[in-house]
Amino acid sequence: QVQLVESGGGLVKPGGSLRLSCTASGNIFHINGMCWYRQAPGKQRELVAAMTSGGSTTYKDSVKGRFTITRDNAKHTVYLQMNSLKPEDTAVYYCNSDIATGLGTKPYDYWGQGTQVTVSS
Repeated sequence: QVQLVESGGGLVKPGGSLRLSCTASGNIFHINGMCWYRQAPGKQRELVAAMTSGGSTTYKDSVKGRFTITRDNAKHTVYLQMNSLKPEDTAVYYCNSDIATGLGTKPYDYWGQGTQVTVSS
């Protein structure tokens, strides 16, 4: 069994910063991509940032230059540093990861429970 646990959400004023963390635990053999998604009320879940096991990154256009995704493979942890936050960044942020639990097993897509980020004055 694998679990993803996020932390670091909260209430911040426009222009402020937050750092989200997500740690995978359990029966982990190999972690492929690690990603952050978000879902605002009434909207579809969208990809915010992603990082491959090799370190390549992808960002949603609206967060480029403001958000940075990093990962610590030894700790099975992915981070999202969010700077210059805007009210439109308000959403529940979810961690997502493609994880294999054994040699030769097919990787499975795991999700965290989500952490609320609210940007408001």
